[in-house]
Amino acid sequence: MPATRLGPVARLLLIEDDVTIRTPLLRALRERGHAVAAVGTALEGMQAALADRPDLVVLDLGLPDLDGRETLRMLRAVSRVPVIVATARDDETEIVRVLDAGADDYLVKPFTAAQLDARIRAVLRRGGAAPADPTITVGELSIDPAARVVRLAGTTVELTPREFDLLHHLAARAGQVVTKRELLTEVWQIPYGGADKTVDVHLSWLRRKLGETATEPRYLHTVRGVGVRLGEPEPR
Repeated sequence: MPATRLGPVARLLLIEDDVTIRTPLLRALRERGHAVAAVGTALEGMQAALADRPDLVVLDLGLPDLDGRETLRMLRAVSRVPVIVATARDDETEIVRVLDAGADDYLVKPFTAAQLDARIRAVLRRGGAAPADPTITVGELSIDPAARVVRLAGTTVELTPREFDLLHHLAARAGQVVTKRELLTEVWQIPYGGADKTVDVHLSWLRRKLGETATEPRYLHTVRGVGVRLGEPEPR
C-alpha cells in the first residue's frame, strides 16, 4: 500500500519580486502541501488576490511598482483575506504601521520556510480558516499532525515534541531522501547548519520507539552520505 500524501493545506498567494527568495520559498511551501501561486509585482498581486481568492497572502514590502504598505491598504479596501508581511524591514515603527494598516502578522527576513509555515497556520487558525491537517499513513505507522499523536499498528507511540516534529517532517516526504542539513534547518530551525550528531541521536531514539535499529531498519532508512528516508517496510 503506497504512502498517503498530504493534500493542499491552504491556497496561498506569494507576492515577492526577488526570484532568489520567491523560487525556493514557492517550492518549500508546496512541499508542505500548500497550493501556492507566486507573482513579482503589486499589480499582479492585486489581480491574483481578487481573481483567485486565496486563503492567505504573503506580501513583501519592497515591490518594484508599488510599496507593499500601499498595496496592503489597497487590498484591505476590497478584501479581508489574511495577510502576512514578510520583509527585510525590521524597524519597529514600520512594523507598527504595517500591522495598523491591516496585516495579520509580520515576519522579518531571513526566515525559514518552517517558520513561515507556522505563522501561516497560526493566522488561519485565528481566522477559523485552517483546514484540518490530514493524518499521514505509511504502512502500519500513522501520524496525526492536528492531535500530535503517532500510532504504530494501532498502539500509541510516546514521542517528545522534537521527535514528533522529526517524524512528521520525514513522513510528509515519505519515499524521499531528506538530508540532515534540511532536517536541521526545518525541524531544528537552524538556518546555517549545525551538528549532524543531533539528528543522528534523535533518529536513534525514534528507531528504538518504532521497534527497529539502524542495522535492521523498517521505516527509517539511512542513505549513507546523503540523509534519511522514511518508507513503508517490506513484509516480514
